[in-house]
Amino acid sequence: QVQLVESGGGSVQAGGSLRLSCAASGNSYSTSYMGWVRQAPGKEREGVAAIYTGGYNGNSYYADSVKGRFTISQGNAKNTVYLQMNSLKPDDSAMYYCAAGAQFTAGWVRGHGFAYWGQGTQVTVSS
Repeated sequence: QVQLVESGGGSVQAGGSLRLSCAASGNSYSTSYMGWVRQAPGKEREGVAAIYTGGYNGNSYYADSVKGRFTISQGNAKNTVYLQMNSLKPDDSAMYYCAAGAQFTAGWVRGHGFAYWGQGTQVTVSS
């Protein structure tokens, strides 16, 4: 059984930064891919960043909307993933979920393909 626990959300003004953390427990194969998916009220779910945790230099993936502003990384413990969010905009406000799975598909940008999900952490960016 895989459990994902997020932390680090909060409120910040536009242009500010936040760092989200996700700690995974359970089968490491099941968390070969870990990512962050967000959803704002009235909007569709959106994958923002993902990383392959199975190797030494995990390939990372980003939604166009966050490229150059967000960075996903692994901690020294492979089961920990971070999302550094810089130059935040009000449009970034959403519930952010840590997600994980053994497979990775093109549907990740819509939040598809992840088998495990955390409870979510709220990010609010004010103008």
